[in-house]
Amino acid sequence: MQADTSYIRTIKDRCRLCYTCVRECPAKAIRIVEGQAEIIPERCINCGNCVRVCSQNAKQVVSSIPQVESLLDGSCRVAACVAPSFPAEFSSYDYQIFVGMLRSLGFDIVHEVAFGADLVANQYYKLLAASDGKKRYISTPCPAIISYVEKYFPELVNSLAPIVSPMIASARALRVLHGRELKIVFIGPCIAKKCEAGGEQVIEEINEVLTFAELRTLFAQRRITADTIQPSDFDPPYAGLGTLFPISRGLLQAADIPEDLISGSVVTTDGRSNFVEAVKEFADGDLDAKFLEVLCCNGCIMGAGMTTTVPLFNRRGRVSAYARRRLQDPARKRPEDLSSWDTLNLSRSFVANDQRLRVPFEEEISQIMARMGKFQLEDELNCGACGYDTCREHAIAIFKGLAESEMCLPYTIEQLRNTINELGQSNEQLRNTQAQLMQSEKLASMGQLAAGIAHEVNNPLGVVLMYAHLLLEQHGNNPQLKNDLQMVVDQADRCKKIVAGLLHFARQNKVVLQRIDMSELLDRVVKTTYLPPTISIHVMRQVNDAAVDIDPDQMIQVFSNLINNAQSAMPNGGRLTLGVAGDDATLEVRITDTGVGIPRENLAKLFEPFFTTKQVGSGTGLGLAVTYGIIKMHRGDIRVESNADRDAGPTGTTFIIRLPRRGQNRESA
Repeated sequence: MQADTSYIRTIKDRCRLCYTCVRECPAKAIRIVEGQAEIIPERCINCGNCVRVCSQNAKQVVSSIPQVESLLDGSCRVAACVAPSFPAEFSSYDYQIFVGMLRSLGFDIVHEVAFGADLVANQYYKLLAASDGKKRYISTPCPAIISYVEKYFPELVNSLAPIVSPMIASARALRVLHGRELKIVFIGPCIAKKCEAGGEQVIEEINEVLTFAELRTLFAQRRITADTIQPSDFDPPYAGLGTLFPISRGLLQAADIPEDLISGSVVTTDGRSNFVEAVKEFADGDLDAKFLEVLCCNGCIMGAGMTTTVPLFNRRGRVSAYARRRLQDPARKRPEDLSSWDTLNLSRSFVANDQRLRVPFEEEISQIMARMGKFQLEDELNCGACGYDTCREHAIAIFKGLAESEMCLPYTIEQLRNTINELGQSNEQLRNTQAQLMQSEKLASMGQLAAGIAHEVNNPLGVVLMYAHLLLEQHGNNPQLKNDLQMVVDQADRCKKIVAGLLHFARQNKVVLQRIDMSELLDRVVKTTYLPPTISIHVMRQVNDAAVDIDPDQMIQVFSNLINNAQSAMPNGGRLTLGVAGDDATLEVRITDTGVGIPRENLAKLFEPFFTTKQVGSGTGLGLAVTYGIIKMHRGDIRVESNADRDAGPTGTTFIIRLPRRGQNRESA
């Protein structure tokens, strides 16, 4: 065993990053690295809080069972020193059965550490009685408290009472009785005892340490149960009030030290939060006490090495009941006179092991908090979800390399919200791209079909049209033939327009870009477009610089198609507005009419070839398909907004064309 190490390991596969261990660690010896919780050995005080609170069993204690089995199988005598908290753990059978089970494991001596507690209590009584009132002391039975002071309050090392723990006191007493070659195994509820046993100041006093949980495992491995055990009693020397040591204030009662609330010279506290605050106030001078009796847990009966699930006061009751029984048992020898042990050395020293990290400056804290979106005091929620009590403590931990920004729940939620928004935008872009690909496939297929139809139909159609006109000229005065011939001519002309549209749709197009002022181009389109008097047209220039790289001939065709469609949508007249706006990168043209609008179910099909809402004979359904292709060849985008429901508001349609201001020549089918 080694003193400056951690006897707790993290099983990463089980760690769910709930930060409970971070919250419960009084030494803040757990850091989060790349989303994994890991213990920092040099900072750990082995209190076991992380083991006790981890619901996933991701924190496990390093087992000493193999080493203990090696001792038991060896040739030397082995003594089991049992902590006085054992009645709280092994309550399902009598203590004599418990002692018998230990002997069945192979222990030659089974001893109560409570006797060592009596020796230690006597030393505390003498220490405080001899004190001049100027020297202040912190109790030292709890190894986690000793480690905490040595690492995080090294200036208080001289205030640690120079007295060994009951475990070490028992070991020294047993070796006086049974010789130096005796091997000693401490059995108790405390993980930190493993660390204490490896300390240089008490080296080789204790050979191994077993927790109660490990002892139960050893019983199970060797198939030792209470049913077949011969009852036995502890070996002397016997204990007195030291049996109360595992209960908070038990040391004071055993040492006959009164906790006078009026004088305040003696203060007792326990538990993760209380002991941290008490030591801090003791160091700052805010706690005006001559003696601070402090335990890391809520008494040793709540140690992390226990397996029982009964509540605190039930455990207290079990220890108290055992103490009463032992002290009142007439068949048991009375605790021996402690004066015979006055020559036993029960002193020890302590060494500072400073593990404090530099506290960041205020500016550094502000920078870290700003990265988590905390710019003002109102942004500091102090929710504790990260494992730290306040946002500032979390920021300081990040500076020290103990935490990550992602541990902040509000920050993570905000990051998640941003990610969802980005995914939504990406999804929308993907849908648009998919729609464009589908449209391109349709256009490509229709282009091939149109090319074939145009080549096959154009020539015979021209012959039909020519002879239809000749016949109409020759026989136009014949009332019996005139209407029929006129019908042939009209339908042939319509076929010619359809074929012409197919040829235009299918032909190879080259975009020849020129620097054009879009406002001037729209003015030119308006001047060459015939609109009935009932329709007013307006060009609105909302940008100073309307220059853009486009193919003017093809864009004139685009605007002509859209204006013609707008005219068809306003049979009773209306207003047509052509607006030009944009920024440094793109130029936007909006063509808005006040017509009847486009039904919602038709919006998705507007740019499909041969789709039209006009009456038969009024259009080919290729205008918007050609418009779409031209805009895409310019690397632009076209979309439509329309309302055909008068109950929802004014009807009308707006086509929005966005074009990059800078372009490059390219060819596209």
